Amino acid sequence: MLAAEMPELVDALLLLAYPLHPPRRPREQRTMHFPNLRTPALFVHGSRDPFGSLEELTAALALVPAPVTLLPVEGAPHGLIARTPRGRRADVMAEIVQGFCAFVDQAALRR
Repeated sequence: MLAAEMPELVDALLLLAYPLHPPRRPREQRTMHFPNLRTPALFVHGSRDPFGSLEELTAALALVPAPVTLLPVEGAPHGLIARTPRGRRADVMAEIVQGFCAFVDQAALRR
């Protein structure tokens, strides 16, 4: 929300398991600030996150005018730390770091 109010504050955002809505209450979306988000953002989200499905998050990201990318973590819950088909927890964390570095490089090229 701060980046939506002050876009010059940071060059890019890494959003881990964004809580799109409370579990089992998909109508209460936390997206009021999305249309004001001008900072490029990488959203990392587990496919079993009760705070929003990958489909719900994909739809919500259409509200963001800045460049955004969704990095799904198959089989992961909200905390992103469970074992997944992609490998051990450390493997998933390394994938997130690599994904963010690549995203930041691309965001820098767009400026």
